[in-house]
Amino acid sequence: MSHSWIRWSILLWTLLLAGCVRDQPQVIVVTATFLPATQAALAPSTQVAPFASMVPLATLSLSNGADAGPVMAAEHIVQPGDTLFGIAQKYGLTLASLMAVNPSINPDVLSVGQIIALPRTPTAQTPALLLLPDNRLVRGPGSGSLDVSAYVVALPGYLKTSSDRVNFNQANGAGQPRLLTGAQVVDEVALEYSVDPRLLLAVLEYRAGWLTNPNPLEALKTYPLISQEQSVGFDRAGLYKQLSWAANELNRGYYGWKSRGASLIEFKDGTRLQYAPTLNAGTVALQYWLSLTQDAINWQNQVGEGGFVAVYRGLFGDPFAGAFELVPNNLTQPLLTLPFASGEVWYYTGGPHGGWGSGSAWAGIDFAPPDDFSASGSFCTTSQYAVRAVAPGIVARSADGAFILDLDGDGDETTGWTILYLHMDQRLPTGTRVNTGDVVGRAACAGGFSTATHLHMARRYNGEWIPADCATCRPDSQRQAFTLGGWVVEGIIGQEYQGFLKQGTTTLQAEQSRLLPINHISW
Repeated sequence: MSHSWIRWSILLWTLLLAGCVRDQPQVIVVTATFLPATQAALAPSTQVAPFASMVPLATLSLSNGADAGPVMAAEHIVQPGDTLFGIAQKYGLTLASLMAVNPSINPDVLSVGQIIALPRTPTAQTPALLLLPDNRLVRGPGSGSLDVSAYVVALPGYLKTSSDRVNFNQANGAGQPRLLTGAQVVDEVALEYSVDPRLLLAVLEYRAGWLTNPNPLEALKTYPLISQEQSVGFDRAGLYKQLSWAANELNRGYYGWKSRGASLIEFKDGTRLQYAPTLNAGTVALQYWLSLTQDAINWQNQVGEGGFVAVYRGLFGDPFAGAFELVPNNLTQPLLTLPFASGEVWYYTGGPHGGWGSGSAWAGIDFAPPDDFSASGSFCTTSQYAVRAVAPGIVARSADGAFILDLDGDGDETTGWTILYLHMDQRLPTGTRVNTGDVVGRAACAGGFSTATHLHMARRYNGEWIPADCATCRPDSQRQAFTLGGWVVEGIIGQEYQGFLKQGTTTLQAEQSRLLPINHISW
């Protein structure tokens, strides 16, 4: 390996370690290995159809427009803050395919205005079969009707007896491990990523037979969803990390298609397919997630009638029964104020990024309080400055650093508008009713992943993450930009954590430093 590639790897690790949640953004490397589940006995009413690995392989025709080679037909002009990894993500490419059409580029050094060639856009499309409605990917209305623990206990599989130690960050940033049952892990990941628990259970069954087989292969007990070799140096051992990876990547497929302009799938061998134009976001998410560990031929079977959808139907019935639209187009945000008191100067430290995990719609933004932490010797200390309610509502959940303000007042975070406050200490308890401006807690490092005290905020509607900036949203998925006290969030396309707050003729820029006035915000 050249020294250039070593430096590029270090740069990638640096980029990937920035974030606000436990599961960090991940470099996706697609391999062709598939670990088929072992089907075991289910009750007659829940008998699972044969797994995709039992279906004879079909032949995927790649002769009509699929791009399997480095053909140059488009370009990207490098902007300030661009990285090669970010450019690849923006266009739905792997680093390998981007390097293939730019063999002379130095990945360590990009210059503003530099032209990066892009591979030809494929004309071949993914299958048009609808796999999952949006309301069965998102943890939205009706998701709470499933009692995960009772469901798991009623089945004979390994999940019933499994457990995992999950780390929960405290206000001072120190981790506190907690032993959770397998069912509790499913519930925790569903809450954090806002993914329907039925889907998480189905992927565990599809990949590893964890619901029906009490004794899966040893390798599948630690790595049921993605193998150690496929994890590219990340520690993904254990149920929590495995499910977090799956939930984050399912969200990446869902929101990437809805709000970040993702339009194609790329396999390790260079095969590239456009998403069929008639698909919905839930189906796109599954097609994308299933492609991460497959070659194109095996993948085609898994997105067919006898693949994943057959297992899902065997467990939970027809997912499209009672399907409904989660979020109306051109949704209008309620009036929200800034989350701190008038007269205080806070810092806008993070532009649009993941609501929870880098895959979740880039719904989040960050503010840091004006404490002077130099005397304490720690960047993770509970702030002396209060975080306040941005609107009237009820506390739907207050635990493990997360605070959910429910704006429709029914106390159900899966319905209507909700605001996630993260890394919170001294939070008001669940069930408390608040008015605009009421103190709801204090910023710290609690919950998720944080290396310094700050407040992470994100919006959801009916459980769906709402992008902080919708400049690249599909025409049928337009959303109002995150607006707080008249300040409107504006991102930079393809650059996570970067962006601006704008109010009239005044523009603030997201910046980690507190020394420059460009990120100072008050009212």
